[in-house]
Amino acid sequence: MHKNLIITFTRNPELGKVKSRLAKGIGEASALEVYKLLLEHTKNVLLKLDCDKAVYYSVKVRENDIWNPKFFSKHQQFGDDLGERMYNAFDNGFKKGYEKIIIVGSDLYDLNAETITKAFKKLDQNDNVIGPAEDGGYYLLGMKTLHPSVFKIENWGTETVYKQTILKLNDNSVYVLNKLNDIDYVEDLVPYTVFKPYLNNY
Repeated sequence: MHKNLIITFTRNPELGKVKSRLAKGIGEASALEVYKLLLEHTKNVLLKLDCDKAVYYSVKVRENDIWNPKFFSKHQQFGDDLGERMYNAFDNGFKKGYEKIIIVGSDLYDLNAETITKAFKKLDQNDNVIGPAEDGGYYLLGMKTLHPSVFKIENWGTETVYKQTILKLNDNSVYVLNKLNDIDYVEDLVPYTVFKPYLNNY
């Protein structure tokens, strides 16, 4: 067992169940294909890391999918909102004895192994590390000890999530990573060549 753990949250890739805001612009079938590409990208990034890896499923754990159990421990998310589900995932990790835990989203084509490795290193000198997203949320959160208040956010999915989180961390040292763009709307696909086939109708 490593002392560091990386967690990602994922939705099961099913038609009409993922990327609803994106689907409004490019259709449900294309949104599903984009989400599958994002999951594949996230998996490949995490496989480069020298730490333990966990994937938390939104609905139910899948056995035969892209997340190879040789490399990823598989878990079910539980909790009434995103904050509770993240808290429970962190809590589970710390109870298992991990010293540093980082969670990342699974919908960032800009995410890379170097950013996550840097985040783990910054936890040597800081209590927390966070990666702000362009939309006002965050794509990465890392801790050495559990801070329950951080997960009590009003209105998850709004542009104030990052600001609320920073305010709740004001008594702790926080390292802020570069801002990255997660994929939520059709406009978010435009800068990336890999998504061009899904922009034909845009």
